[in-house]
Amino acid sequence: MTNEAKKISGYILLSVPTIIYGGYFLLTVLSGHQAQLDLTEFQKSMFRAGHAHAGVLVIFALLIQPLADQAALPTVWKWIARLSFPVSAITISLGFFAAAIGRQVTEPTELIFILYIGVAILTLGTVALGFGLIRE
Repeated sequence: MTNEAKKISGYILLSVPTIIYGGYFLLTVLSGHQAQLDLTEFQKSMFRAGHAHAGVLVIFALLIQPLADQAALPTVWKWIARLSFPVSAITISLGFFAAAIGRQVTEPTELIFILYIGVAILTLGTVALGFGLIRE
């Protein structure tokens, strides 16, 4: 594993406590201990989705670091592949959360565009890494 992969992995691991806290908060919401927030079922669903995507994408972000080391890509594309997963973990999760912020929200707000930006970032990095790994 290269020094770049180690450092990025270290930064990614430092983000895990925020996901842990988010899980704890979500558990208090779903168990009724945050009734004063008066969240709709839609909001709870969006918060669940945001939390789940954060966790899964952070795991992927860690897994792709050694793969990025092996990709036959120019340096700039290696960095795009390497960083797209952690950046998309932030933007996709943020998109779910932001689209549900407000009082009695029952459908996505205009902030849903953040989620789509994250999806585009993830797609770009995934395709770049895939090509880099099958390229000789």
